[in-house]
Amino acid sequence: MDRSVLQAMLEVSADGLAVLDRHGRFVLLNPAAEHILGSPGGGLLGQAAPFDLGAGEELRRTPWPVPDGRRRDLEYRLAPGLRGLGPGGGYAVWFKDVTEVLRQQERLTAIVRAASSVADVWSLRSTLEAVAREIVMTANIAAVQILALDDPQDELRLLGMAGFGDARDFTERLSACRRLGARVRFMDAFQQGEPVVVPHRKPVIMADPAWAPLHAIMDHPDWDGFVSMPMVVRGRTLGVINAYYVPAEDPGADSLAFLKAMADHAAVAIDTAALLAGTRSHERRRLARDLHDSVVQQLFSMRMQAKALRAHLDRTDADADVTVVRAGAEELAELAEAALADLRGLVFELRPLELAERGLIGAVQAQAADLEARTGLVVDVHAHGDVEPGLGIDAQEDLYRIVQEALHNVVKHARAGEVRIRFGRSAEGGVFVEVTDDGCGLDRVNGAAAPGAAGRETLGLVSMRERAERWGGTLSAGPHAAGGWTVGVTLPAPPARDGRTR
Repeated sequence: MDRSVLQAMLEVSADGLAVLDRHGRFVLLNPAAEHILGSPGGGLLGQAAPFDLGAGEELRRTPWPVPDGRRRDLEYRLAPGLRGLGPGGGYAVWFKDVTEVLRQQERLTAIVRAASSVADVWSLRSTLEAVAREIVMTANIAAVQILALDDPQDELRLLGMAGFGDARDFTERLSACRRLGARVRFMDAFQQGEPVVVPHRKPVIMADPAWAPLHAIMDHPDWDGFVSMPMVVRGRTLGVINAYYVPAEDPGADSLAFLKAMADHAAVAIDTAALLAGTRSHERRRLARDLHDSVVQQLFSMRMQAKALRAHLDRTDADADVTVVRAGAEELAELAEAALADLRGLVFELRPLELAERGLIGAVQAQAADLEARTGLVVDVHAHGDVEPGLGIDAQEDLYRIVQEALHNVVKHARAGEVRIRFGRSAEGGVFVEVTDDGCGLDRVNGAAAPGAAGRETLGLVSMRERAERWGGTLSAGPHAAGGWTVGVTLPAPPARDGRTR
């Protein structure tokens, strides 16, 4: 083939095309190839190409360091046996830059891994350490910190870090820098709720005496640019993810989108852990109180009754009054039966197995039946239509716990004889639940523990509201127009599989 014809073919190709001699050195490159390889003007002619001459015609990948210090990943196909290049012929090579494609794959993999890790809310620090490691595994990020902050004036909590050396005292050193007047750019991201991008941040930090306490830590990874991405959930900023980019890497739109996805996962993990911690603490206290008020007192009475029976038998020996013994034994049996029923009720509260087996309505009906047996309170449960489709098991459990807490408040405060529980669908397709009693109503506002009294909220009402808001819902509690008290919760329509609301 005439060399001029070959050159003309190379010129019109949009992909990288090159001709190599039999030793693998560049002989011809088209403009696209020069652009991809970062050396316009024929600067690579005569130099060794990065392609494997023994690869045959199968698709291969190889790294290529461009002059600005970045590494590019090339995908290529090589065709041997090109004639017209002297003895032994040469090679034609087609190639393209797949760096961003590979990085996108890495980012998607990291997001999936982080999502599965966030599902384990029992260990927040381990979860966020895993998220930090996944971020650093991407090709253009050298180090990461995940910092939680409740208020700009408060101390930071370091929840995850990767890419740095020994940085166990990072927060203490950062506090020292803040006292020296260092400008902490991630505070801008926290306060504004928007990402902050700072190119060439490392030279500025290393030259600033106010950052001296952190120079040893910040100098270890090879980085240059900086991005602080706020972690936002339900409109509230919980902290930031700080990403330190390798030199010559600019955080583009794809990289920022990746960081935002990871920040969203981290924010959900932090928020969920806080909600669970508060809910568990409240539920532990309530269960301890219920155990004390019911089972513990019944067991104490059983012990006293058993001691009285033994004392009676000791005093009378063989002449013991059978009637007295029989009455005492019957009372012991009744106390034991009541204690057993209360324990079963508490175990049901701890783990409502009926919820998974019978669904939300069935579980509430079982709870109502148990409450009626224990207290004599009449509890009527009714569902208007089919309210469970589309509700995941987690949303159903939160609704179940809201009803459970509302019934607990009725027993404790209302002096009621009847409770009505109504489930239904709202006009917008959402789910609503109302728990209404015929108790003292407005008189409850005068009680120290009344929900919403004088603008105050009990911990139980706060827990119910948090459960509703977790799903974007609302909760209300107050006197009913016809007397008594009503707790109402509405959740929005759950999303359909196509992403639209039902």
